[in-house]
Amino acid sequence: MFKRFLSMFTAAVMGAAITLASVQYFGSANQTDPPDETATNTNAQKVAASSNSIADIVEQSSKAIVGVVNKKNQTDRFQLSKAVTSGTGSGVIYKKTEKEVFILTNNHVIEGASQISISLYNGKEVEAELIGTDALTDIAVLRIKGNYDITPLQIGDSTKLRAGDRVIAIGNPLGLDLSRTVTQGIVSAVNRTIEVTTSAGDWDLDVIQTDAAINPGNSGGALINDSGELVGINSLKISENGVEGLGFAIPINEVTTIAEEIIKNGQVVRPYLGVSVVSLDKIPPVYLQGLPETVTEGVMVASIDENSEIAKAGLRVQDVIVSINGKSIKDEGGLRKFLYTKLSVGDQVTVKVYRKGEKKTFTVKLESNKT
Repeated sequence: MFKRFLSMFTAAVMGAAITLASVQYFGSANQTDPPDETATNTNAQKVAASSNSIADIVEQSSKAIVGVVNKKNQTDRFQLSKAVTSGTGSGVIYKKTEKEVFILTNNHVIEGASQISISLYNGKEVEAELIGTDALTDIAVLRIKGNYDITPLQIGDSTKLRAGDRVIAIGNPLGLDLSRTVTQGIVSAVNRTIEVTTSAGDWDLDVIQTDAAINPGNSGGALINDSGELVGINSLKISENGVEGLGFAIPINEVTTIAEEIIKNGQVVRPYLGVSVVSLDKIPPVYLQGLPETVTEGVMVASIDENSEIAKAGLRVQDVIVSINGKSIKDEGGLRKFLYTKLSVGDQVTVKVYRKGEKKTFTVKLESNKT
């Protein structure tokens, strides 16, 4: 796994010190009626692969790239509250109907926003509604009302990308004054995994590595292949002295899976164990007394949802979880990854724990995190 500190230029919402560590989850409170089922990406326009012209790709794609303006309420000296721009990022028009348009962006781009606006290709700014976000995968879906003469990008297949494939990044680096800036590069590597810290916990984020220039404000923008297809959402870069060309995008196949669930449910529905945990290597030794010396990995229960199935089964705070269904749990990130990728809502699981040196086993049915 590729682990290192990431300076999340992730788009960072320009003007704000945004990192994934400070991302906040937006639930479904803003969700309205389900979107019109006629909303599709089938009217998307694809540039003929044979044209192989960057200029043609950009000309036919750039209208679908928008600016995302994060606004937060501030109180002036007269105690009057108003929404002011906190930062800007990028977004991609994903689907449209005659009544509404759905936009993809990064979760961290709209972090903490009290109001969100979309800046269109013609400079027009319209208010957006937040459908929902997923902090772990850093995806958010927005909606604007109205009928717009903008063709969504054709969705590509990110699993077909190979190192060396040419790609184009389009976004708004350093703010809207440089909107729809185009940079070119190649796919530097596929199937990269980067450990990030989010408000929903640590997560191993699957990404595409590219050397196409990605700068603050690019987050949420498009990574496009040489057929004019959207293959990724630009999200972060490594920013260190002497480091160049290390940008990362979330593969579009993963993005669309998350986006469709957000559009349907207002959030991503995942199995819910009902506990918050802390990795053993972060626990002071005084709290580990009585734990067998052979137990060096696992997670300690920090809090429990009193209404959860596992609370009813008898799990307690300070119990140390060492395995689920026979799978050893190394740390909190490992627990989360196993829970969310290998298990489903309704699964019956066996949880093994240590309590004051005594090994115990609990069997519970996984609930849903849906609110």
